[in-house]
Amino acid sequence: MTARRIAVVSAGLSNPSSTRMLADKLSGAVLADLRERGVEASVDTFELREYAHDITNNLLTGFAPPALETMINAVVSADALIVVTPIFSTSYSGLFKSFIDVLDPDALQGKPVLIGANAGTARHSLAIDYAIRPLFAYLHAEAVSTGVFAASSDWGARADDVSPLSARIERGARELADAVTRRPVEQALDPFDPEAYLGKGGSFGHLLGGLTGE
Repeated sequence: MTARRIAVVSAGLSNPSSTRMLADKLSGAVLADLRERGVEASVDTFELREYAHDITNNLLTGFAPPALETMINAVVSADALIVVTPIFSTSYSGLFKSFIDVLDPDALQGKPVLIGANAGTARHSLAIDYAIRPLFAYLHAEAVSTGVFAASSDWGARADDVSPLSARIERGARELADAVTRRPVEQALDPFDPEAYLGKGGSFGHLLGGLTGE
């Protein structure tokens, strides 16, 4: 069975970051769930703070520097995506949105996505549904039903006992694992293979014939 690959994008600004901590919890839970299903998978985690200057340059010039281009290719070619952003001014962070803005609008089409967010207070928990989820709907990605929000209190002794963070993480991870196992493995095309641009069974003769009207 072909191994699946999960890309994780963390938009935290500090180091260490509670955003990264939530991202690691989510990716670990997804890997554990997939292992229980007998599905081999790996995780590539990217901290957007490390690409902030490159993202700005991409917005200004229209071209991604090599490191950012490599990261974007890894994200858009993954079998599934986990995204986690801090909530600033009741919405996703500017760095997170800037990263989304440098992606091709069709790059995430059909890709399973698990959304995570964190903030100082649980009052911002609805930001996942009114701000972040519509963004991925616009990109035609397939965000799973459960979005995982973590307030500062979720990491301490005064955590929510009714719906603990661990239970929300497990539920979101299970839904993403379901989506990954249902989704067929994408086969990367060799850019030097004529089928990559002529279609399966195509040839230069077909192309020339089509151009000449034959």
